[in-house]
Amino acid sequence: MIRKLHLLKLLPLLLLLAACGGKAPEAPLAKQIDKALIIHDQTRIDPYYWLNERENPEVIAYLKAENAYTEKMMKDTRKLQKKLYEEMLGRIRQEDVSVPYRMNGYLYYERYEKGREYPVYCRKTDENAPEEILLDVNVLAEGYAYYQVSGLYVSPDNKLLAFGEDTLSRRQYTLRFLDLKSGEFLPDRIPNTPGGLAWANDNKTVFYNTKDETLRPYRTWRHVLGTAVENDELVYEEKENTYYHEVYRSRSGRYIMLTSQSTLTTEYQFIDADMPRTDPRMVQKRVRGMEYHPVDVGSVFYILTNYRAKNYKLVAAAINAAERKNWKDIVPHREDVLLERVEFFKDRYVLQERSQAQPRLRILSYDGKDDTYIRFDEEVYDVFIGVNREFHARELRFVYESMTTPASTYDQDLISGERVLRKQREVLGDFDPADYETKRLWADARDGVKIPLSLVCRKGTALDGSAPLVLYGYGSYGINMDPYFSSVRLSLLDRGFIYVIAHIRGGQEMGRYWYEDGKLLKKMNSFTDFIDCADYLVKINYARYDKMVAVGGSAGGLLVGAVANMAPEKFAAIVAQVPFVDVLTTMLDESIPLTTSEYDEWGNPNNKEYYDYMLQYSPYDNVKAQHYPHMLVTTGLHDSQVQYWEPAKWTAKLRRTKLDDKLLLLKTEMDYGHGGASGRFQVYKEIAFEYAFILKVLQ
Repeated sequence: MIRKLHLLKLLPLLLLLAACGGKAPEAPLAKQIDKALIIHDQTRIDPYYWLNERENPEVIAYLKAENAYTEKMMKDTRKLQKKLYEEMLGRIRQEDVSVPYRMNGYLYYERYEKGREYPVYCRKTDENAPEEILLDVNVLAEGYAYYQVSGLYVSPDNKLLAFGEDTLSRRQYTLRFLDLKSGEFLPDRIPNTPGGLAWANDNKTVFYNTKDETLRPYRTWRHVLGTAVENDELVYEEKENTYYHEVYRSRSGRYIMLTSQSTLTTEYQFIDADMPRTDPRMVQKRVRGMEYHPVDVGSVFYILTNYRAKNYKLVAAAINAAERKNWKDIVPHREDVLLERVEFFKDRYVLQERSQAQPRLRILSYDGKDDTYIRFDEEVYDVFIGVNREFHARELRFVYESMTTPASTYDQDLISGERVLRKQREVLGDFDPADYETKRLWADARDGVKIPLSLVCRKGTALDGSAPLVLYGYGSYGINMDPYFSSVRLSLLDRGFIYVIAHIRGGQEMGRYWYEDGKLLKKMNSFTDFIDCADYLVKINYARYDKMVAVGGSAGGLLVGAVANMAPEKFAAIVAQVPFVDVLTTMLDESIPLTTSEYDEWGNPNNKEYYDYMLQYSPYDNVKAQHYPHMLVTTGLHDSQVQYWEPAKWTAKLRRTKLDDKLLLLKTEMDYGHGGASGRFQVYKEIAFEYAFILKVLQ
């Protein structure tokens, strides 16, 4: 229960602040109130459990004291932070326009205006037609410390716009509706949603989800514009608390799709968009461990599935008989190729695949006679299917980038193969891709597995161990950390840094088995892979331990947090961004967002086998009396993904336990959540701060 303290209870802290001339004391120490956490006949003592009381003034005072301390310890970097920020800002074109995509008779795009934080969403009937402003987010965001639009959902008749807005950074969006002709908002407002919806073809009925108290989307409702939201009809409720439930409009516009999904299992239902009051029909009932994702093409569902196909395959079945027994293989399973995504067009369909950590695009005809891979010149790159909203289009839009090539949007003719560069993200200043080099390395894991690494540096950077090196990792949820381009990263590369992404197990870069070997009772592989990558870089003389920095965020924060305990001597510094570090306590608390839905990722510690395994690596539980690297820990007070108290507790415990006097800083964004600031310029200040910390501790 949230506990509110009287102001008098803060008096000792306030007096201490006053005695310091209003400045934070050196290295704030959070008070300790031992709480016994008992399960499986084992007791863990948590002295900082009290920090999870978000409304407790004493908690807020502690976070502010930590912020003041961080500000004080970083005071000598203010000029550097400003310089870094100006560098980063100076590389972006403040007046910018995205490549338009065509949908239902309009070209849609977004543009940014000089000096303004947020996009302006627009459309035209054709390239030479007058611009119609749909939404100026700068206007909507006025007066808010944080403002986020979830997405734009235009009605089938193009007359109404729906979108979700979040003003707290908790990913609880309120749906709003705008009459595009009059420019007036409709009175309908629907709170507590994930931000998405699906229009029925009558242009007045919408389907949307709401969240439960743990922020899990679990109900789908039917709303008719102009009627009271409290009278909306419940269409479906997902009762299994390990599943999320969502609704969306199929690409063809023929169906409203309802999906329930957990980490390992999916289930789809659908409603005819022309008959929005009918009940949902099942595609295929859920079977634990089976994932499938249907797309309607004519009278057929094409289905991407892992049924008897670890790396996924493509099957097809008639929409009116789509259960599994009727599935027919279209693209068979391959042991060495992961099938990630499929996009369908009238004359061709496109596969997004992955082999040996390299994504690729493959264009096929429905009769199987044409089968073409799109070729690229660089050794290491990322490529993915872009925004393709129209089935009858002749061109595929895709995005290509590498660690030296900015994101480039292409249209490729699906028949002739002709490729047109529509836009490459501009990097202002004296940037020249030829000044940098990228390469793929393969580290040796302790169990004999080869771990892919993606490296970038400025040409001429000494590869003899003398250059500082940033090693970045994530390694969870099967999410790939591909070799993407970053203009802000240039501020490190131009200062002689080497930047390396470690594609450790827990991601899916090497196929589905790569993910499965880095989760549940094999999660330790993610941490040892990262350490082995650091060792490999030292072994080949690209790095030295005293000049290497580990960086990871969210589940990647868990990664670097575990590594900090396991191998602190191998890193000069660690940056843990919104880190998931109190694994056991969080996964034992079903009231916390994400907990129940992630049992298949981390395990359920109510089961002793998983409890014991998590206890081996949970960063908070494994803090010990030893020397640690310099550490910067960041969090957001309103974080919905990793609650702020995890980084706060971890920092507090490290302060009292570690044996060194190296920097340990906690920086809490009091107005933001998991994704940081919502404006496009504010995020550069956050990155400049992190880079300044790295440069400070390595000098």
